[in-house]
Amino acid sequence: MAWQRVINCIIVTNGLPERGIYITFAHCMSPGQKDTISTRIISTVFTVLALAIFKPFGLDSLHWMGIVHLLAIGLLGLVSCTATEGVMKYVVKKPRSLEHGVDYIIRRNLWFQLINTPLVALLICLYRHFVMSDMVPGNVLSWGNFLETLLIIAFCSFAIGLYWRFKFRSKYLTAELEETRQLNEQLKALQKAAEQRALAAESLIVTETAAAAEPSANTAPPPQTLTLAGSTSETVSVHIPDLLYIEAVGNYVKVYQLQDGQVRTDMLRATSKQVEEDLRAFPMIVRCHRAFLVNLQQVEQIVSRAGTMQLAIKHCQESLPVSRSNMAQVKEAIKGV
Repeated sequence: MAWQRVINCIIVTNGLPERGIYITFAHCMSPGQKDTISTRIISTVFTVLALAIFKPFGLDSLHWMGIVHLLAIGLLGLVSCTATEGVMKYVVKKPRSLEHGVDYIIRRNLWFQLINTPLVALLICLYRHFVMSDMVPGNVLSWGNFLETLLIIAFCSFAIGLYWRFKFRSKYLTAELEETRQLNEQLKALQKAAEQRALAAESLIVTETAAAAEPSANTAPPPQTLTLAGSTSETVSVHIPDLLYIEAVGNYVKVYQLQDGQVRTDMLRATSKQVEEDLRAFPMIVRCHRAFLVNLQQVEQIVSRAGTMQLAIKHCQESLPVSRSNMAQVKEAIKGV
């Protein structure tokens, strides 16, 4: 994979590669990697500018050499950010992602600051000790210098964190609204296709019954009416197109379905897992939460708020939550059924 990306980055002219290998890092990186690098560079530049204004560590007495030291400190900041990104991804198990919601982004940024701030302060203190202490007195490594550096970097980190929190929150919410709009469009198309399939299935049944025909080579569609059996002798008959949702309540399940224009509720002693297995032949029925199975045919609208998703059900005032563990499954069902 890495070599393919390198090969794809070779500049081609008239169908032939240019003499020599010209590789631009920008072309070899994914959008997420570009975003991460630009974020860290902007954060580092902000910190360097803040240090250039306040001139701590005796930088004001170094004149033009102070600029060199500022650039070196900026490089240390980039190294620290890169190391912290690795810790966040492989140790803390919180990779950079916009797909987990606003709360995840905020928690991840807090973790990043808690790890990166003392690391940057330590690197700067070591730089002050080994590089600057001979030129400017008072830069020898000590707890006092470390705490001073930590406070300065913590202030910069806090200011930068506020900026990125606002920026990423706005970016995520915009992406979330767009995704929700697309999902609602796909849901309407899915429901229309399901209605057409149901009509075609009914027409096929009528045709076969009238003709009393020979066995068909085609696979027959699943029946539209199903009897759910529990652990007792009780059963519940369900007309699949009219099924709204199923709720798990202790050792029972509540079956909500439309009957004569009214929402009817039936109780059945069974587990939601057992009922889910019975309904596996119907791809429109998916698990959206550990307590709910929903018929996508009966979803009025998808509503997203701050990283959470809810399904507004037709013919009633209920909205079912979509858990994070089932969100991908629901989206795949809407996009791929």
